[in-house]
Amino acid sequence: MTATAHLLASGPGWRVSDIVCTAGPDDSAFEEAHPQHCIAIVRSGSFRYRSTQGSAVLAPGALLLGNRGACFECGHEHATGDRCLAFQFEPAWLEGIVAAVPGARRLDFAQPHLPALPVLASVVAEAEIAADEPERLEETALRLGGAVASVLSGAKPAIDTPSARDERRITRALRHIEAHCEDALSIDELGRQAAMSPYHFLRTFRALVGMTPHQYVLRTRLHRAAVLLRRTTLPVAGIAFDCGFGDLSTFNRRFKRVMGVSPGAYRIA
Repeated sequence: MTATAHLLASGPGWRVSDIVCTAGPDDSAFEEAHPQHCIAIVRSGSFRYRSTQGSAVLAPGALLLGNRGACFECGHEHATGDRCLAFQFEPAWLEGIVAAVPGARRLDFAQPHLPALPVLASVVAEAEIAADEPERLEETALRLGGAVASVLSGAKPAIDTPSARDERRITRALRHIEAHCEDALSIDELGRQAAMSPYHFLRTFRALVGMTPHQYVLRTRLHRAAVLLRRTTLPVAGIAFDCGFGDLSTFNRRFKRVMGVSPGAYRIA
């Protein structure tokens, strides 16, 4: 086998994998089929992608687009190996994103790829970073799906103006985060709390709160940890786990990045 896939994160309707291919000019391309709709970011290397939508040479920063059930081949006639970050979407999940993007009408991709466009640079970079922080990948999948749908529709990005109803719904989600910030809170779950689709929830939350749900949950956890560090004598590890951090090293790293000092130094300051 010339390609290996490592699952980074998944949820109802989506999954993200790190795919490393070692094929070279001496390896014959073989036909495969996309199990789900796919948007794959080329992280390194280059290859020729042939699908029912057409053919293209893909290099770092480009996006491979694949439709569910569509046959494709990847060839390395000129160089060896590549690495991709593959986002796979079930139709209903992707449909929820497309329905919320102004001007977007079709679920299937009509072309095989998108080049490294400036308008996509931010979300592509975010995805590269989020690959090291799997808890961010659900938000990234939503943003990437929305950005691609927007580019393919040719529509200009809409300026969000949340309604009073949206404000009430987001407030409900904020209160849920406040009460349960130590739990694993997915966009799907928070969207249900707000009675919104995941993509609409993410976009509206960011417009109203000024940060993504993941950033807000992290801020809430760190704030709670900081208060406990100063007000109690609980062990640092116990505070980290009680506030929803899965391991102490992650807590220490993120606390220092935000607060400027380690948890231990913050406690005695």
